[in-house]
Amino acid sequence: MLWKGRRQSENVEDRRGITGRGVAVGGGLGALALTIIVLLLGGNPEEVMQNLQAPRSGGQEQTRTLTAEEQELGEFVGVILADTEDVWNQVLRQQGVQYREPKLVLFSQATDSACGYAQSATGPFYCSGDEKLYIDLEFFQEMQQKLGARGDFAWAYVIAHEVGHHVQNLLGIMQQAQERMQGLSREEANRVLVRLELQADFLAGIWAHHAQRMKNFLQQGDIEEGLNAASSVGDDRIMKQQQGRVVPDAFTHGTSAQRVRWFTLGLKTGDLNQGDTFAAREL
Repeated sequence: MLWKGRRQSENVEDRRGITGRGVAVGGGLGALALTIIVLLLGGNPEEVMQNLQAPRSGGQEQTRTLTAEEQELGEFVGVILADTEDVWNQVLRQQGVQYREPKLVLFSQATDSACGYAQSATGPFYCSGDEKLYIDLEFFQEMQQKLGARGDFAWAYVIAHEVGHHVQNLLGIMQQAQERMQGLSREEANRVLVRLELQADFLAGIWAHHAQRMKNFLQQGDIEEGLNAASSVGDDRIMKQQQGRVVPDAFTHGTSAQRVRWFTLGLKTGDLNQGDTFAAREL
């Protein structure tokens, strides 16, 4: 990717290198909302609920100097976030919707959010309570080492996917999904979550389509990196790798093939109207 020297977003909140932060837990969320958030993160609901009940951590905040590599990665994230701002301000304006730019919080190990206690283990996530994206950039190393998803465009895909959730929130889609899940069994609710996640993949593809037209930043091999990343985080692939078997009823993000398909559709068409995963008969 051609990213160096381009505009960086002013909406990055860098908490890396800060330790001893107090953890604000709870946030007044109901059990359903918490369950939705946990499932969106791909984490274990019981473990996260236990963490949310943990006492507030004390102590003074301490800081450390970021390494040159960490600083460069932060600059990369700032450029990608700026690209999403440019794209979604334009695309949503054409739909008659004003785009509210989200904040992106970089943290190390753990931090507080309006959705409760955020840990590295939960992976990148979007919190509608404060309209912020949260990511420990160590996740990028995990992608490379454990999932085989390499390359800077793979990282850009992750950020664009989480920004996609913010777009869903602005368009009211996230709220509609939450309402659909009320009263459903866990298996049925998971099916709604899959459609929500696949739409975020589609929106990541929409971003890539328009960002390329606006910035001409893609290099040879970048698209393959994005498709590989989408495939690497499929529920079936991760389950097979982690537990040796696949449980379709437990899917929350979609299969590798589904994630690649919807990301590709957004990438090729750039047409926001083709991404209604909730109306699609086949995913």
